[in-house]
Amino acid sequence: MEYGKAQRFDGTFHLPSTIFHVFLAAAVGLTLGATPLAQQVRFDDVVRNLRNPDPRARMTSVSLLREATYLEAIEPIAPLVVDPVDDVQLAAIEAELSFFLVDDVRARKRLAFIVEVRNSGQAETAFASGPLAVWPREAPEALLANLLTAVDDENAKVRIEAIYTFGAVARAPLAAAHAQGLVRALDHYDPAIRHAAARVAGRLGAAAAGDMLIRAVNDSQPPVRFAAMRALGQVREERAVQALTEQLEHYRKGEGAWSALEGLAHIGHASSVPLFRSRLLDRDAYMRRAALEGLGRAKTTSETAAIEAIAAGDSSAMVRAAAAFALQLLGQDASARLVAALDADGLAPQIAGYLLELGPSMASGLRPHLKDTRASVRGNVAVMLGAIGSTADIDALEPLLIDRDADVRRSAERAIQRIKVRGA
Repeated sequence: MEYGKAQRFDGTFHLPSTIFHVFLAAAVGLTLGATPLAQQVRFDDVVRNLRNPDPRARMTSVSLLREATYLEAIEPIAPLVVDPVDDVQLAAIEAELSFFLVDDVRARKRLAFIVEVRNSGQAETAFASGPLAVWPREAPEALLANLLTAVDDENAKVRIEAIYTFGAVARAPLAAAHAQGLVRALDHYDPAIRHAAARVAGRLGAAAAGDMLIRAVNDSQPPVRFAAMRALGQVREERAVQALTEQLEHYRKGEGAWSALEGLAHIGHASSVPLFRSRLLDRDAYMRRAALEGLGRAKTTSETAAIEAIAAGDSSAMVRAAAAFALQLLGQDASARLVAALDADGLAPQIAGYLLELGPSMASGLRPHLKDTRASVRGNVAVMLGAIGSTADIDALEPLLIDRDADVRRSAERAIQRIKVRGA
């Protein structure tokens, strides 16, 4: 490492404290003009101003620290997540989220494994983009605790930004206190928060929320009910099998039915196998997809031939991908089929979820596809190796740093960074 230079580290420029004041001088100069005062700004002075009684000074400090992408600022900014001034709160939450994001969601155009969310806030967009949208670094306890406190803020925007930021930056397994914070949020007076809490609890595998999620299946608001059903599957709450089965019988079709079947598919209980089997030829492709996933997770080897037929001939690419996932779970090598689907933008998030669930065992099957003739496949395989691979995969990724395609080079760089961050 060469001292005095900004070092690129897991997606952000990590500035040595000895030169941080130089960067801040430039940032302040752009805002205030190049004055002698601006040239003397230092990191410790900016951090002190986070405690300034003038909200404008606090806001300026948050903005400077965010623009500097200085990771040591994560903890000092955390108290402002519960600042009495809404604008300062929102700026602090947005800044904290930015320290974890691989890419600024406001600037994102086209990236692999991204599910676009329209008309939503920045935090919800980041959360919906999936776990690969953030770097796998540990969030400080103070930040997570304050985000959960802000979920009860009087300002609706603060509440929603806080809970989705928590969902984006927290990592499983959750500490007991944080899991209980989600349990409380599931009983919030604001249905938007109950809906968000169910989604976050599911993503983070908050098993402690099982009882409250079961109650939420009968919530007064349909979005909350549907999110709770899916979350029950994600936390693998077997006590919910009967309730989810009853919900499927009640709705029969549409989002309610799909949410119930999706929950059952994630649990993969043996008692649900006849139900999964009965939905393999459903007119709704989402129902067929969920049924296939359920058979795979339930290890239903008796249906292998039927799943093979679907993998080869179903009219829906999404369903064919689900069949390949089920075959992989049943002991067959379907990695080539899964990788082939990475060439389709619409399927990439689905395949990413499968590969994350299958885990490191898939790395060896992915590695050869780093030489695929299709740039989209090379780039997406690199991203996934960054998520499930190990330091042993860095050598295989390094040739892509000089790939002819700029997106592939960028994916390889991020993948190597992600492996290093996980190793650290």
